[in-house]
Amino acid sequence: MNAILHPLYYAVTWVMVTFHTMLGWMLGKDSHESLKWTLSIVLLVVLIRVILIPLFVKQIKSQRAMTALQPHMKEIQKKHKDDRQKQSEEMMKLYKEHKTNPLAPCLPLLAQAPIFFALFRVLSGIAHNTSYVPNILTVKLLTTAHDAKFLSAPIADSFLSHNATTGTKIVTVCLIAFMSATTFTTQRQLMVKGMPKVDPSNNMMAQQQKIMLYVFPFIFAISGVNFPIGVLIYWSTTNLWTFGQQYYVIKRNPTPGSPAYEELQRKRGISEAGDTQTPEGMTEAQREAEAAKSRQRQQPKKKKPRK
Repeated sequence: MNAILHPLYYAVTWVMVTFHTMLGWMLGKDSHESLKWTLSIVLLVVLIRVILIPLFVKQIKSQRAMTALQPHMKEIQKKHKDDRQKQSEEMMKLYKEHKTNPLAPCLPLLAQAPIFFALFRVLSGIAHNTSYVPNILTVKLLTTAHDAKFLSAPIADSFLSHNATTGTKIVTVCLIAFMSATTFTTQRQLMVKGMPKVDPSNNMMAQQQKIMLYVFPFIFAISGVNFPIGVLIYWSTTNLWTFGQQYYVIKRNPTPGSPAYEELQRKRGISEAGDTQTPEGMTEAQREAEAAKSRQRQQPKKKKPRK
């Protein structure tokens, strides 16, 4: 398995070493090693997330397409409720006609999984003074990486490491809690602000989002004790990026029908009218227009002259 994944180990380590070298030009070649290795992991996240922006755009488009298809999906489920195979065939046909993919929302996460695993293995190798990529990590770099710390805890150690100190365990627990909290907050942000108002009991996507809201943080909380601190830094950073990126999209280009979309439409209506909104939810210009229409309706109609 290591032979197959060796190119990925090599790529992840090369990027980290490159960032470490670049940071050395600013912070000093032989100083601030802990800060340089920590920032190398953070910059690795930034680089990966910039590369994944096209996938994120595809994810947003697919989510909106799936939302628009919900009524058609309900019809298919109702029509073929007793025939699962026919139901699946009709669903696939629907996806194909509208050029959407139900797995597209998971693409950014799936794309990061191999990098996440590679970083896990590289940091585990550093913790044991071995490396999967000896041509990149020289003896000196391997030593500095092994000794690098984040808040006094070695970035290559985990909660379950045999040599983990109390300080390392405390830092690990704090990072796991932060990672789980940001995962929950990001998912809740999408559900509360970014999704159209629908009945969750009859909406498959809403049900999936609700499951993810509670399941993902729980999975991270349980599995986090196995992750090196460097991996927890990686995942916490990518959660912050996701939250900020999602916040920008919800704020600037929200899904039609969502609370954020309605809020943006109200703000645009106020801006175009050049007036403040009244407590009744209408601008002064809109009120005047409605009043004019009302007066027009109340005026008696002119009788047509008899021939």
